[in-house]
Amino acid sequence: FGQESFTGTGSGFILTADGYVLTNHHVIDGAQSITVTLSDGTEYTAQLVGSDSVSDVALLKIDGQDLPAVSIGNSDDLEVGDQVAAIGNPLGELTSTQTVGYVSAKDRSVNTDGTIINMLQTDAAINSGNSGGPLFNMRGEVVGINSQIFSTSGGFMGLSFSIPIDLAIEIKDQLIKNGRVIRGRIGVGIQAVTQDLAEAFGMKTPKGAVITQIDKDGPADKAGLQVGDILIAVNGQEVKNANDIPVKISTMRPGTKTTMTILRNGKQENVSVTVAETPSEDGMKVQEKASAGKLGVSVRPLSKDELEELDLQHGLLVTEVRGAAARAGLLPRDLILSANGKPVKAAEDLAKATVSYTHLTLPTT
Repeated sequence: FGQESFTGTGSGFILTADGYVLTNHHVIDGAQSITVTLSDGTEYTAQLVGSDSVSDVALLKIDGQDLPAVSIGNSDDLEVGDQVAAIGNPLGELTSTQTVGYVSAKDRSVNTDGTIINMLQTDAAINSGNSGGPLFNMRGEVVGINSQIFSTSGGFMGLSFSIPIDLAIEIKDQLIKNGRVIRGRIGVGIQAVTQDLAEAFGMKTPKGAVITQIDKDGPADKAGLQVGDILIAVNGQEVKNANDIPVKISTMRPGTKTTMTILRNGKQENVSVTVAETPSEDGMKVQEKASAGKLGVSVRPLSKDELEELDLQHGLLVTEVRGAAARAGLLPRDLILSANGKPVKAAEDLAKATVSYTHLTLPTT
């Protein structure tokens, strides 16, 4: 794709013969016009049907008939070690380049626009310009959308991440039906169960996620969940780590009744929770993210209601810790009020106060 307001290009693929096209949100974000160029050089002006920054999926429509559409596979059927092929336009000029690799991991938790989603990890080489292109299995079926790489240099370093096609199709269906993506929520803050916490709760091995906060009058509060409960399963599916919870809940439609299996005071219980809708933020990011680098912390600003409840004027809520922040004892749900003696109201304030560290992250391609 080429965008008049962008200097770069991206990739994509035709989903249906009548012209629906899938690509990444970050490929078309901010574009005033979008041109789709097929491999034979044919160009179409595309209309944006809808775009979702959280999943990094965008749906376009071009005016055509009997277009060459891809075959869709099932990303859940992939196994680690399966061979896959990525096709796209690396560096914006090497049209229809194919690279081959293997599935390195499934359900890899990756931060996308401040929200954790589970991606496919492969070692198929993708670089700038590959974003939005298809990831194929060896039957020629699309099983993912190439979206991110891990790099300290800006180029491919052996780690590529693709949005599972099953998730992308769900997003596509919602964009066509609703014009936006409706996500579920139950109103809890959670933290991974570490070995220390497992021992404190009398667990033999660390598993699940411990509830650290419950929104007043939210779905979890109304259902009777409590701070300190450990979520170990959702609808009978084991919670392997804390990131499983938001991923599972966000894909549920509001009004869905879900069974949360918890450990409370050493005893296992089932609690029925009715999923609510995540409030629309009018294009705002679900979670504002500070640069990670050596600091190793992701944050979001406190909402107006949270500030009033805590009687604060400003502050950032810690949503993810790693590296130096984790070693220093910071935990998810901690509050940061100042950095180096300076008040912090936004993620940028924290980044400016810690400019001495090297910024390493998962750059989008």
